[in-house]
Amino acid sequence: MPPGRGGVLGQRQPLYVILMGVVLAAAVLLRVLDPAPVARMRLAVFDSLLTSAPRVADPSFPVRIVDIDEPSLAELGQWPWPRTRLAEIVDRLRESGARTIAIDLILAEPDRWSAQNMARELSRFEDLKPLSEKAASLPSNDDVLAEAIARVPVVLGFSGEQGKSRQLVPPRAPFAIAGDDPKLFVPSFPGGVGAVPVLSEAAMGIGAVNWLPERDQVVRRVPLLVTAGEILYPSLSLETLRVAQGADTTVLVRSSGASGILSFGQQTGLDSIRVGAVLLPSDAQGELWLKFAPHDPRRSMSARDLLANRIDKADIEGRHIFIGASATGLMDLRTTPLAPSLPGVEIHAQALEQMLSGDHLMRPAWATGAEIVFLVVAGALAAFLISRSGALTAAISSAAAIGFVVLFSKLAYSQAGLLIDPVYPSIALIAVYLAGSLSNYVRAETDRARIRSAFGHYVSPAIVEELARSQDKLKLGGETRDVTLLFADVRGFSRLSEGMDAERLVRFVNELFTPLADAILEKRGTIDKFMGDAVMAFWNAPLRDPDHALQACRAALNMQAEISRLNAARASSAEPVRLGIGLNTGSCVVGNVGSPQRFDYSVLGDVVNTASRIEEATKIYGVPIIISETTAAAIPHLAIAGIGIVSLRGKERPEQLYAILGDEALASHPRFADLKESFSAYSAATAAGDTDAARKHLAACQDLGIAEARMVLEAAALRLTA
Repeated sequence: MPPGRGGVLGQRQPLYVILMGVVLAAAVLLRVLDPAPVARMRLAVFDSLLTSAPRVADPSFPVRIVDIDEPSLAELGQWPWPRTRLAEIVDRLRESGARTIAIDLILAEPDRWSAQNMARELSRFEDLKPLSEKAASLPSNDDVLAEAIARVPVVLGFSGEQGKSRQLVPPRAPFAIAGDDPKLFVPSFPGGVGAVPVLSEAAMGIGAVNWLPERDQVVRRVPLLVTAGEILYPSLSLETLRVAQGADTTVLVRSSGASGILSFGQQTGLDSIRVGAVLLPSDAQGELWLKFAPHDPRRSMSARDLLANRIDKADIEGRHIFIGASATGLMDLRTTPLAPSLPGVEIHAQALEQMLSGDHLMRPAWATGAEIVFLVVAGALAAFLISRSGALTAAISSAAAIGFVVLFSKLAYSQAGLLIDPVYPSIALIAVYLAGSLSNYVRAETDRARIRSAFGHYVSPAIVEELARSQDKLKLGGETRDVTLLFADVRGFSRLSEGMDAERLVRFVNELFTPLADAILEKRGTIDKFMGDAVMAFWNAPLRDPDHALQACRAALNMQAEISRLNAARASSAEPVRLGIGLNTGSCVVGNVGSPQRFDYSVLGDVVNTASRIEEATKIYGVPIIISETTAAAIPHLAIAGIGIVSLRGKERPEQLYAILGDEALASHPRFADLKESFSAYSAATAAGDTDAARKHLAACQDLGIAEARMVLEAAALRLTA
């Protein structure tokens, strides 16, 4: 018998658990290592969320941009402009009531257009000496710009750099630190470069213009803080927010170790940054996720229009103004989730808009852990359901889990601005499901093979006795003999066995095939082999039996009776077992087939194939037992009815087939002739595909009220309703 609990099949369950554990561990490890493909996939999901529901910009645009665009360069000359022109822009903005001005330009070198530089050039010419002396007495362009900057709250740009510092200007922002030192976590640069000292000293604020694009070079976050030369600086937008609230406003940085922040003694990074009354969420590296609004040209004004007094004062008054460049040649264009090309100054402007609106995005510190926990729990549940309840139940549960995490991600984004990744956990869950299903399939196929192998060793006791008396039969070779072949197949076996573990499957197969085998052996048949959910048997070999066709047909009737008893004993909610049987009689080669080391006593010949095809015909007609013409000729006393001439699959010559409706008791029934005629008409209508006619003739059969035909008629009725 096939091994059960404690045997080979039972030992396979720990292997399944180990396999699922390895798959889950690999999925978790891949997420923890977070290679580029996994990160890109997650960011693509976040991009899709942002694209589906971007931030809605304040229509009053409290943050505006003075844009050094292509028309401005065309009208006012190539870059760099004289600092006096920048001073004029600053003065125009001050006069129009700008609340703050942020200059997204690194003014690191003295202005080459200053009068002193021109004086040095003019001094080489004696005739121009008076002009040179006059020019030398004029203030430098940097001084002019510094004076303009000193009259209004201005934030100058500063850039952290990988090289040695140039003009490492000190920050203006006072910091208050709660928890671990933020310099441990924020983007760090060995050096930096800022504006020339005269400008830096005049400015109210110094802000870093750096951002760190993702690996795909898309800007999704901006650092709120950076370090350059071990000095902490606020970003340009954060410093503008601070300056807008007063020069003495403090930047409060909260990080791991601060009161109220759960870090379990670990240095987990930043938590939030507060500037005055504005609280900004931060990731561990001190970066702000940007919830971009679509680009709107109303947010920008051309520098040439401002200088030409073509800008309404109301568009500037009380607003925060960024001065920056969108001209292509100035190389300040960036890619964002919403735009393939966006001026860098607009990213700073939108960051400040977001800070003022409070409409933030945040990737919470617990997100990665929650995603991993979901992956492990849902994956373990899927693996358990595959093992216990079958692939279909696991598929439904996994699909529900994926739907839940996708919906949760969308709701978290729309309701709270949280970025939760539903894709990697879902893909990992699908991988677990596929691995578990494949493992379960391989295990089921292996179990079926073992069951098939174990049952294949059953032979008729008569064969055992004859081999015991004549051991010379255990050799290769055979003889030609008339035999009756029987093929029986359980309908819908995969559906019946779905969800069964190895032990239950073995028990079910034993309960099913033990009485069927007994019915065959009782009628002196030889079980050739069990083929998973099918059995093949033959009669008239090795022992001769002149009534082999009759014995085979009686065995078939007994097998159907055993199936009826089995169904009656099963739970009322269980799907009934149905058996299709095909019989054929003819000449075959009978003998030991195989090699000297391993062989089976079996039959070979076209009769075998025909019997198998006849069994398949039971599916078409809904008849439990169908026999060939040669078999029908050998059982004149049983109740049979003609089905018709049928072209069997793989056979060139059509076969006349008959259905066995019952035994001699039915054949002797006074109304059997009517039953036979109506049943043959039903079969003809079924073959022709005329379902209505088939139902009509089957109803005529049922109206006869012959109890002995009930099993056959119920099977046919089930065929029509399927």
